Amino acid sequence: MNIGRSLLWALPLSLLSGVGAAALATTIELDVLPINGPEAICPARLIAHETLRPPFEGGFAQDGMIKLRDIATNIRVLESDTFSTTWVGTLKPEFRSCEGTAIINSIDDGAYEGHSYLQVQLVDGQVTATLDMTGIPDANGFTSTLIFGGLRDGNPRWTWGGTD
Repeated sequence: MNIGRSLLWALPLSLLSGVGAAALATTIELDVLPINGPEAICPARLIAHETLRPPFEGGFAQDGMIKLRDIATNIRVLESDTFSTTWVGTLKPEFRSCEGTAIINSIDDGAYEGHSYLQVQLVDGQVTATLDMTGIPDANGFTSTLIFGGLRDGNPRWTWGGTD
């Protein structure tokens, strides 16, 4: 069943907040892969969380966030469209010399081997995080879409969904 984008927009954006939501969230670990070898001063990993919203007729939606405040300041939305959102921030002094990337390594401690729809670049004292739903199909073979891409409490937040 295909649901219209307008129905998805009508859903309340109850994004992750507080300890209760984090307890129900899926934990996503992103490994940081420095380009300067093991001597680079980079965080070992970044943590993100996603929480599935209660099911509704014809579709699903998932709220998420990545903890960029742990490594950066002045985080803001750089651009956003139907399929992706990109955030950028300034690396904290201890990580300013880090150059590398980060991709999803595991979800809830299980190895992740799919397309890394969440990617991070650390370069020139900046961090750029992109949530990209391009090529991520839902249960009916339609492209999953981005419903919301923004910030809350200084961290990137999103909601994506599709048909079921």
